[in-house]
Amino acid sequence: VQAAMGAAGKVVVGGASRLARMRERPALMQLSEAAAARISELLRNKPEAKGVRLGIKSRGCNGMSYTMNYAEEKKPAEEEVASHGVRVFVEPKAVMHIVGTQMDFVEDDIASEFVFHNPNATGTCGCGESFTTKEQAEKDLG
Repeated sequence: VQAAMGAAGKVVVGGASRLARMRERPALMQLSEAAAARISELLRNKPEAKGVRLGIKSRGCNGMSYTMNYAEEKKPAEEEVASHGVRVFVEPKAVMHIVGTQMDFVEDDIASEFVFHNPNATGTCGCGESFTTKEQAEKDLG
């Protein structure tokens, strides 16, 4: 790509500048191809939506559960995850609870659902619909 556009920019010995390295960070969460395909399928039925909005809500027997809605635009302070051709906008209050999460979509004979593999979850309820994190547990105790 660079060669086709011509020479531009500067050469930095030793890699990216300190500021550039600070800006580079891993994606907030990962989407499997199956999750992206299902989101894409849902968005085809809602042409005004630009993606989905992922959040958390205080509810369930373990404290928090995921919410997901259509999103027509990215709101201020939301994080955006773009993967496999789809966009997921993460609400600010959800960010610290889902860092490193892998979102998947699974289908079997009984159900089809999004599944969140969340390394921050310290507990889930029996049905798997709600979860808690260390941060939430400390907040509840404090």
